Amino acid sequence: MIYRYLDCGILHNGFARVRCKDCGHEYLLAFSCKRRHFCPSCHQKRVVEFGEWLCGEVLKAVPHRHFVFSMPKILRRYFLYDRKLLTELSRSAWRALNLFLMENVHQKAPMPGAVIAIQTFGDFLGFNPHCHILCTDGCFYGNGMFRVAPLYDLKKLEKIFQHQILKMLLKKDKITKDLIAMLSNWRHSGFNVFCGPRIKPDEKDAMENLARYIIRASFSQERMTYIQEESKVVYRSKDDKKDKTFDALEWLAAMCSHVPNRGEQMVRYYGYYSNLCRGKREKQNKDDLIPCVLEPSGSSKEYRKNWARLIQKIYEVDPLTCPKCSGEMKVISVIEDEEVIKKILKHLGLWDMKARSPTKATGPPKPLKHTFDYSTSQLPASDKWLYVDVEYEDAYPS
Repeated sequence: MIYRYLDCGILHNGFARVRCKDCGHEYLLAFSCKRRHFCPSCHQKRVVEFGEWLCGEVLKAVPHRHFVFSMPKILRRYFLYDRKLLTELSRSAWRALNLFLMENVHQKAPMPGAVIAIQTFGDFLGFNPHCHILCTDGCFYGNGMFRVAPLYDLKKLEKIFQHQILKMLLKKDKITKDLIAMLSNWRHSGFNVFCGPRIKPDEKDAMENLARYIIRASFSQERMTYIQEESKVVYRSKDDKKDKTFDALEWLAAMCSHVPNRGEQMVRYYGYYSNLCRGKREKQNKDDLIPCVLEPSGSSKEYRKNWARLIQKIYEVDPLTCPKCSGEMKVISVIEDEEVIKKILKHLGLWDMKARSPTKATGPPKPLKHTFDYSTSQLPASDKWLYVDVEYEDAYPS
């Protein structure tokens, strides 16, 4: 996984040729690693696509709220050494929230809907398992009706969540009754429930931004500073007031501790938004029976953005707009053959920029210093997007 991340955006591993059909301007687009929860660039594309799909296909046009459920430090270590408990953490948060909402909405068979994303990282990548929840601000009931919940008493919700977590850990033989008694005597239990303001149905941008936030990557490249001479990484806090220095290996270990295992799900759907309920409504064609819901127009395929539209949304630029004539650019070929890659990169003077060398037992390879001209690029300067301001139509015809 780490090697795939280090190879992300390296032209030697293959690339696509993108050309303007009007003026012939062209550049190379390197392949990405597509690693989730590790590569900030590749994961950000997943984040944008998830936000669009969630708001377009799952969430209904009813009021929602953002909840965050967290626990004391003394209990976090159990989730660090047994990641299967993260599933139980999500279920415990849902049981607490579901019970709380059903008791506050006095209707027959009320059902809230929730999307729960598990995050395991804190501000400085410490292990801090907690749940981010997008939940309906009330419950569905009857034949497609929705009742908004009254004001929340977060202290009661916090107590219910605490009971669910301690009950689950005791059942799994992770804690003892003595520890539960000790936690009960604390003035501040360490359990906390945050509830954000109500998000109205017409606030689509706010909902999409929140959906993207709850599955964001564990670290940000903009907050990182690598000190090459000392092999250290300085990581700044969100408010840019504090920083923490990591040894290079410590930094890699901190990042890898937040990468999900193969097949591990970090987002789950409950209640009205569960896969079972959504499938039943779709099968019975009852999704359009809710009077207060305005269904999204178009098919689901219209919400699946290609790489160009995702990049445009992330970096606020359009990679398929020519920076010289503002014409339309398109991918004309995908180069994967090693010999062809070598010929093109040698012609452009980029072959000397070697790809990552195999790691030796004596230590990691020393990074090479290279300078690229991004003055005419419509993309941000990054090793993920190597811009080539050269026309080679005659040398390598499409």
